[in-house]
Amino acid sequence: MNDSDTPIYIVYDGECPFCAAYVRMVRLREAAGKVALINARDKHPLVEEILLGGINLDEGMALKIGDNLYHGARVMNQLALMSGPSGFFNRLHVWVFSSHARTVFLYPFLRAGRNLALRILGRRKIAESHGAKVGLGK
Repeated sequence: MNDSDTPIYIVYDGECPFCAAYVRMVRLREAAGKVALINARDKHPLVEEILLGGINLDEGMALKIGDNLYHGARVMNQLALMSGPSGFFNRLHVWVFSSHARTVFLYPFLRAGRNLALRILGRRKIAESHGAKVGLGK
């Protein structure tokens, strides 16, 4: 769980219909307190910090809790561990993604679906929105 005074930041792709629906459906605020949803395409200081740190947001969401930064499959796993059991979607989410092994197995398929959806919708990658600041190493 999270100390209710420690803000949680979820950095997601606001142009991805799956990502946007996912962050709306996860009932994290009920279980963990303050949650800020940040569109990875915005010029937000946290987005800049993450990109300059070498994390490629085209490869997955980011989650910052205090000084801890998570990326990709670890985000889904952490959110599942922090989510409450209210509602069908959250119960399913917790069951599927609270297992690190299941999350690591499923995440590449979810990312591929996201990338395909963005291509079909004609949307640019996050890297193109931020130019040379994007880290491609991690």
